[in-house]
Amino acid sequence: MKAFEYAAPRTEAEILQVLSAEPGATEVLAGGTDLVGLMKKMLVTPDRVVNIMDVPSLKTIDELPDGSVSIGAAVTLDLILDHPYLDVYPAVKQAIRGINSMQLQCQGTLGGEVCQRPRCWFYRNGLGLLSESASEGANQYHAILGNTGPAKFVNSSRIAPALIALEAQLRVIGPGEDEERLIPVSEFFRTPRHDGQREHVLQPQQLVTHVILPPIAGRTCATYEVRDGEGPDYPLAAAAVAMRLDGYGIVHAAKVVLGQVAPTPWNSPEAERLLIGHPVDPRRAEQAGLAAVRMASPLSENTYKVQLAKVAVKRAILLAAGHETGGF
Repeated sequence: MKAFEYAAPRTEAEILQVLSAEPGATEVLAGGTDLVGLMKKMLVTPDRVVNIMDVPSLKTIDELPDGSVSIGAAVTLDLILDHPYLDVYPAVKQAIRGINSMQLQCQGTLGGEVCQRPRCWFYRNGLGLLSESASEGANQYHAILGNTGPAKFVNSSRIAPALIALEAQLRVIGPGEDEERLIPVSEFFRTPRHDGQREHVLQPQQLVTHVILPPIAGRTCATYEVRDGEGPDYPLAAAAVAMRLDGYGIVHAAKVVLGQVAPTPWNSPEAERLLIGHPVDPRRAEQAGLAAVRMASPLSENTYKVQLAKVAVKRAILLAAGHETGGF
């Protein structure tokens, strides 16, 4: 691991003072479940590490006057899982439960989970985020959607699809001391086009401080993951759904977002159109699942993920509508 300076600011303003304007010169440390491993393998080599866990404003869960819920980026996942304010957002809690590791839930933070680097093994073994090796083989865990460019990895966040489906926003501060803005989570992620470009729109002197979930407002929501086992390993495919149904079970609004299948969380307007104006039943959910993967372009070794993604969408829809999913 490269030698580095260590900073432990106590306020948001102090964080901005110690973040560098040079890309890669500083890295933010929260739970450390991702960053420490990257530094040990010399995949990131910051000159300064900035610990944000001593900033009180980043460790709160608050209900705002309009009924929104604001969650600090340094709040650990286990606290989100246990907090009553989040009971009306089951899609978020289901994604956290899917991590299925007490250690990762207690150590990992919400901001770190959303901003974590890709788990692509070519990247993690020093071949770069846009390695051509992913096109040639050993790509069974890689993207089946949004993979026509050089990026073949999948976005690693398990919570981001639920946040996008629920139309959550991120509070971002910097680069100036008085600068802050709200960014929809749906606009936060991007697909890198060249080496050195990150998978999100944050600039070097910016920081995600809070995730803001809007009022649930009568919506139902769910996350469904297709996993290879019951451990903490990442799912093979996932989907999050938020819907608004009337008293007759007719869908009036829907958001369908796939995870672990593309370089960004993948919104499916095709699946949403098939739901709106209709009641939810297994046949309708199956059609929506098919629509969500119709444009899939699997790589040489991951065709199986198309079926898994379709199943994830179908079962997330049924789960959000209160039906049996047909799963285990």
